[in-house]
Amino acid sequence: MSDRRIVFVALGFIIILLTFKPSASAQSDYVLPYPSFMPGSKWYIVREVVDKFKKYWYFGTFAQFKYNLYTSDKYLVEAKTLFEYKQYLLGYQSLRKSNQYFTTLKSTLKKAKREGKSIKEKEALLSNAAEKHIEVLGVLSQSLPATFEWKPEKEQPLILHLQKLISASIEVRHLSM
Repeated sequence: MSDRRIVFVALGFIIILLTFKPSASAQSDYVLPYPSFMPGSKWYIVREVVDKFKKYWYFGTFAQFKYNLYTSDKYLVEAKTLFEYKQYLLGYQSLRKSNQYFTTLKSTLKKAKREGKSIKEKEALLSNAAEKHIEVLGVLSQSLPATFEWKPEKEQPLILHLQKLISASIEVRHLSM
């Protein structure tokens, strides 16, 4: 291949890359964190312990709000990833944790308001987060079965009501908006 031909091919490739614009259908500008260590990793337990200690580091209503929102986000992303890999039991547990942290957010803001703090910015953040969570949960809802029977060895099977949990999770987020 001649040098001239290589240059034309390279220029053509660059032009194609520059004109290609991927489409995005995100409804919310809120950005969820990248998943960290997942269940099964030897570092997962260390992360869980560190997170428990972090809870006491974040004192004050706004700090608690930040901690609970971040932790809820983290567990939602973890649940999404686990569900995508059909790790339904672990995903179910992670989504329940996300719900627990998310439910505390509204009451934390109410407490901050009683303390005389301006919560307008935090309410907007909570609304954006809830919108993003609902978006992610809606996508998950379309890909998950209604129920899943978890059959551990030497134990009784456990029925996971996945769609019920997704619906309850969406409801928790709607209540905070």
